[in-house]
Amino acid sequence: MLEELSIRGLGVLESATAEFAPGFTVLTGETGAGKTMIVTSLRLLSGARADAGRVRTGDDRAVVEGRFRLPTGAQRVPKIDEVLDATGAQTDDDDTIIAVRTVGADGRSRAHLGGRSVPATVLGELTGELLTVHGQNDQLRLARPDQQRAALDRFAGKKATDLLAKYRTARSRWIATLDELDRRRADSRALAQEADRLRFGLEEIDAVAPEPGEDAELVSTIRRLTDLEDLRAAAAGAHGIVSGDGGMSTSVVDGLGSVRSLLEGADDEALRELLPRVAEALVVVNDLGEELSAYLSGLPSDAQDLDSLLNRQGDLKLLTRKYAADVDGVIEWADDARRRLAQLDDPEGSVEELEARAEKERAQVAELAGRLHAVRAAAAGKLGTKVSAELAGLAMGGSELAVTVTLASADDDRLAIEVDGHRTTAGGDGADRVEFGLVAHKGARPLPIAKSASGGELSRVMLALEVVLAEPDAGGVMVFDEVDAGVGGGAAVQIGARLARLARRHQVIVVTHLPQVAAFADNHLVIGKVGGGARGRQTSTLTELDRAERVAELARMLAGLGDSDTGRAHAEELLQTAEAARATPEAG
Repeated sequence: MLEELSIRGLGVLESATAEFAPGFTVLTGETGAGKTMIVTSLRLLSGARADAGRVRTGDDRAVVEGRFRLPTGAQRVPKIDEVLDATGAQTDDDDTIIAVRTVGADGRSRAHLGGRSVPATVLGELTGELLTVHGQNDQLRLARPDQQRAALDRFAGKKATDLLAKYRTARSRWIATLDELDRRRADSRALAQEADRLRFGLEEIDAVAPEPGEDAELVSTIRRLTDLEDLRAAAAGAHGIVSGDGGMSTSVVDGLGSVRSLLEGADDEALRELLPRVAEALVVVNDLGEELSAYLSGLPSDAQDLDSLLNRQGDLKLLTRKYAADVDGVIEWADDARRRLAQLDDPEGSVEELEARAEKERAQVAELAGRLHAVRAAAAGKLGTKVSAELAGLAMGGSELAVTVTLASADDDRLAIEVDGHRTTAGGDGADRVEFGLVAHKGARPLPIAKSASGGELSRVMLALEVVLAEPDAGGVMVFDEVDAGVGGGAAVQIGARLARLARRHQVIVVTHLPQVAAFADNHLVIGKVGGGARGRQTSTLTELDRAERVAELARMLAGLGDSDTGRAHAEELLQTAEAARATPEAG
């Protein structure tokens, strides 16, 4: 529920504040006073696009602030709590929340919710659950097939919305498979070229058959062969010194043995304590001798293999220039290439798998489209009957709303499906074509409301539709901007009665120029023009009327007779009639 609205610098409104009560609130005023600015302000709070042209001339910005009472209990929708949790917006102690929208003269827009700065779209996500705004453009949108389909789904309820969600998910999955299938077919030449390149590379690598770390090992081996004799002499000399081979008169091992004998024979504890260290030295020297011996054994007997090793090194360098920085990288490239070839070697199999998957997903989409079609077709007759009954009370007693659901023609072979034996197209919202037709009188052929309904008739159809759609729900704010356009006389009285009936379950705010509608309101606000505002410009005021003031305003609206006894008498009679109708439970 909207409890309070404050507007500054919007259109002709310099500053205006209004409190809104439950039930039916009407906004009236002279032409040009700024009635539609109230609706504009509520659209801004709903996240609508900001228009700098709406900022009052001479002001640097327009500010709209609304206080909403959040629904509780069963009327509370999860989306509200999701937005509050995500944004950190704070509610007041009385479970109300303040929404603010600021529009600068430079076109910049700011939004705040519960004291937190939020994107305008996020603001709209919350207020969209609380507030529905209907203007004359909305009446025109009712003539669009997509809006008619949405209205039917809303009437059909959760069964239709759940099926539609499943259908859209299945359709998206199917389209993704079709896209992949198209890509695979279109890329067949490129894939064949890629396979040839990978095969050539693998053949070249397999012909050389590199081993991990082989390039580094070759560098070491070639260096040894190049200096073979010098390395052999150095190792042999060192081995001779350590172990006594090679004609050496004494060796390190022999010397350490003599040292051990001398220390063992000494009659001095300090010298004998050195024996463990001598033993350690003998172990180290013996190990060194064994390693030198192994090194000598591992050296080639001559350098005749050097040429073959240099050729091998050249083959490896050719691979590392083309495929990777080292031999290990070349081997990794080959492994990746084999895995990629496994995917490319059987392209027909892959295409066949995708084709089978696409057919399976097509069948699933068709099945869901058929179930959705059945739900919509069943709901269409009920919706038409209910709306027609409402039209009878809106001075359109001879008219009926015919809601037809037909399967769309198959104009897209790619997304063609079969539903109930008919070939159709899987559209974004199903395979159905929903159309609202207006039957002018019994026996007449229904004609599309987009072509046959006048502006006034569209207004009444929309109001009747809203009354029917609102039946299962309660709570929320419904705003109507001149829903009575093109209507007068008895039809206007019936519109007022229907709005009053709607207000039993919702808070209803209506901008109107018809006294017959205004008389049915529970609360009456008037917007008046005042010349010479704070800066010598015309401004407007927003005032709540008591009963006597309502009579005067209704008289003015009837024929500009606000100051005459006759006008007041007519207004009083109209108001009393409306009050009596509102007091009757089955009124309207």
